Parts: sequence; C-alpha cells; structure tokens
Amino acid sequence: MSSSPQTETYEVTLTRDEQWVAHHVLSNRFDEALDDDETPPEWVLESLEAIEADAETRLTGSQADRLYTALTAYVDRDDAPDGDVVHGSAALETLEGVREA
Repeated sequence: MSSSPQTETYEVTLTRDEQWVAHHVLSNRFDEALDDDETPPEWVLESLEAIEADAETRLTGSQADRLYTALTAYVDRDDAPDGDVVHGSAALETLEGVREA
C-alpha cells in the first residue's frame, strides 16, 4: 500500500531567505496560538522543526499545503515587507511543485 500524497514526505529546497520567511510565518502562527491560550497546531511545530533541521527540509503534503496557505496570506498582506514578499513568493513557487506532486 502506498502513502497518500498528504502523508508522504517531500524534499523542499528553499533558499536561506525563503526559509527565513517561512520560519517567520510559522513562528507567528505558533505565537498567536500561545497568545490565545491554545496549543499550537502540530503541523506548525513539525514544519518549524523541518525548516530548522540541518539537513534538507522535508514536509508532508499536508504540511506543504498548510504552509502554502499561510505564506499566501502573509505575502498578500499590505504590510508585508517587500523583501518578504519576494522571498515568500519564491517559496510559494517551490511549494506549488510539491502540491502538484
């Protein structure tokens, strides 16, 4: 039996700047949950660990989908810094490839 696309892991190659923007978005999601006295979603914790790992970033299809959604919301904000929009958009292109796999 094969893994479903949502649980299968994929190597996601992000530049250092793209990783920083993804980490920023995930950290904010983590902090917002704590501020609301909630437990941060497991996918946020797992995605942060994957991005912080010394090796390549490996995300499940579900994590990649959720990160894609969170990054899209961030880069579409009027107050997102221009540099973050550039690097976040590049990360979205990479994640789009995973979502299509």
